Amino acid sequence: MFTGIVEQIGTVKEYNTLDTSESGGNGVSLTITDVGSILEDCNLGDSIAVNGVCLTVTEFDKTEFKLGVAPETLRRTNLGDLKAGCQVNLERAVAGHVRFGGHFVQGHIDTTAKIVDAKPDGNAITFTFEPGDKELLKYIVEKGFIAIDGTSLTITAVDDDKGTFSVMLIAFTQEKVVIAKKQVGDYVNIEVDLMGKLVEKQISKSLEKLEGSKIEQIVDAILTKKLNK
Repeated sequence: MFTGIVEQIGTVKEYNTLDTSESGGNGVSLTITDVGSILEDCNLGDSIAVNGVCLTVTEFDKTEFKLGVAPETLRRTNLGDLKAGCQVNLERAVAGHVRFGGHFVQGHIDTTAKIVDAKPDGNAITFTFEPGDKELLKYIVEKGFIAIDGTSLTITAVDDDKGTFSVMLIAFTQEKVVIAKKQVGDYVNIEVDLMGKLVEKQISKSLEKLEGSKIEQIVDAILTKKLNK
């Protein structure tokens, strides 16, 4: 579990599509450097979110660490677009003794979204995104939470007709996360608020139980009466 409060911007040292090392196991791996102090309490197998993607540490030293990347992760996220020199948001999994400053973020990416607009507003910037999976817009609501490249942000606007949503980055946040360094046309990782999914499932299951019941018949009768007026 993460909070969406980015701890450090790291730099991709190596993106290896066929890592034959012992920890790589002939899979895809990322090596991240310029990581500041986030490795001080690191252990093998720990989770670190890279651009919002929960990944497992397979190797590390005082200055860099390596993570394995599964094929499903590459399909769902923008990690496959990374190359040496790219900067990424980093956050360690939350510990039980720290204050919780953002919102509940799983590190499980739902889709990627394209930046379609970036407009300055005073010293802030409003970014507008178009998610690849438009179905996710039903979970995106104005003033709700969303994680963009692992950054917990508040949604400022949603346009269901255009299939877009917007957030605003204040000057302080622009200096702390990678989104402000991206351009129109670039892609970001999106994780919607889990609560919306849970509520939808509970309601769907409840409605399924009502099918054919007297309550459903009563509701249908009321609706029919209202529509026929």
